[in-house]
Amino acid sequence: MSEHIELSKQQQKSKKTKERIFRAAKTILQRSGYDELSIKNICEEAGVSNGSFYHHFKTKDDLLSYYIEDQPSINPDLLDLPRNPGEVKIAIIRVYLNYVEYCEELGVEFMSGYYNPKNQALNPAIRTERPYPIVTVQHYVERAIEAGIVKCNVGIEAFTTDIRMIVIGNVFEWCLREGEADFHGNMRRSLEKYLDSTLS
Repeated sequence: MSEHIELSKQQQKSKKTKERIFRAAKTILQRSGYDELSIKNICEEAGVSNGSFYHHFKTKDDLLSYYIEDQPSINPDLLDLPRNPGEVKIAIIRVYLNYVEYCEELGVEFMSGYYNPKNQALNPAIRTERPYPIVTVQHYVERAIEAGIVKCNVGIEAFTTDIRMIVIGNVFEWCLREGEADFHGNMRRSLEKYLDSTLS
């Protein structure tokens, strides 16, 4: 019993350290931009050792990726097997409107720093470890196709790539306009148009 309590204390300590490291990275991104986001600078800002950083994260991009994945979770019922193509579209759009809200919480400065071509956490080839939105959506659509509920007129890889590019474009536009774009409306409209043209 005491071992279980000890473990949860250790997990709490680990979570607090991760959050401190992330807050430091967020401060640097907001103050100085991605180019100043070195592990040395993050450790200095957070008051942790390099060893502590590497105990929790492999790279600075892994750190950014971890917190982008750690967004508010979607109600699992929403991603149950849908009854028709309309429900598939609604669920996908909700996943991304949830993501929009999380981006807004993190703020324009953070997201502008995160959506940087140098950030390998954005590279889909290496982002397969965690259930971030596009993986969640891909699995959901694959299950709906297998069950014969929906048809997709492009391959699943092309489908997820297209959605990823639509999302990146919307985030970039929002950052470019310093938060003054209709982020929710633009994300919904562009996804609806794409989904209407690919799913039936």
